Amino acid sequence: MRVVTVAAAQMGPIQKAEGRQQVVARMIALMDDASKADANFIVYPELTLTTFFPRYYMEDQAEVDTWFESEMPNAATAPLFDKAKEYGIAMTFGYAEQTLDGHYFNTSIHVDKTGNIVGKYRKVHLPGHSEFDPDRTFQHLEKRYFEPGNLGFPVYRTLDGIFGLCICNDRRWPEVYRSMGLQGVEMITLGYNTPSVNSQKGTEGPEKRMFHSDLVMQSGAYQNSTWVVGVAKAGIEDDHPMFGGSVIVNPDGEIVAKAKSEEDELLVHPCDLDDTVFGKQTIFDFARHRRVEHYTRITSQTGVQLPPND
Repeated sequence: MRVVTVAAAQMGPIQKAEGRQQVVARMIALMDDASKADANFIVYPELTLTTFFPRYYMEDQAEVDTWFESEMPNAATAPLFDKAKEYGIAMTFGYAEQTLDGHYFNTSIHVDKTGNIVGKYRKVHLPGHSEFDPDRTFQHLEKRYFEPGNLGFPVYRTLDGIFGLCICNDRRWPEVYRSMGLQGVEMITLGYNTPSVNSQKGTEGPEKRMFHSDLVMQSGAYQNSTWVVGVAKAGIEDDHPMFGGSVIVNPDGEIVAKAKSEEDELLVHPCDLDDTVFGKQTIFDFARHRRVEHYTRITSQTGVQLPPND
């Protein structure tokens, strides 16, 4: 058995005026509870350190930059890193990253129990739009503030297993899970900030959006025989509701733990990485069953090409 006791640390709303020190204090409180529950790995959401700022239209780059971190750890997050080292807990969390050469990414990192960053991922599938859209009930400007990730979908060895990261909208794309599945991934962690209502389809509310969120994580877990840990930032941020529904999904695609609130909440579950072995050696034995000669369309084409009419 290779058991990783995972603490999925759902965060409630973070208001626009809330400072990073306040947020880090909340993260540490959840880590305290994780340590008491004997967890050795804690997973936080996407853009954990701030409100979901892409909902705000900004033209002043100096204002935009205030939401980004130019180094990690930094003064605000050092207490979190220190507490994780004290407890011997590994962690992942998301933040807005500004690189030294002036690039902007929606980023997640995996920090091992000694405080070293062993994995980094930059969000590839950016949703939303880049200019103010008066036809939306609210804005979703990730394409304005972030560049598509440039690191691909790497996996890395830590916690006696093979781990990978993705972020929010990435969870809806099967290529994400398969790219990591082809590298033998045994646990994928991801954070999300998902609005409770579709800004372009008001009839699509939290029940259907939760269904879709669960569906893609469960299918990704099953089809690649991997654990998936999906962690939300939820609740009403400055009058903008986001749903929770943080989950831990086993390699059979079954939800083994799910959040009940839209507040700070901890889900703890022992995840045996050896549970991934059976699926990888049988129905999803890629070496025996994949037929790549028939998959070329997947990487050679972006938009839909319809068949001829005649």
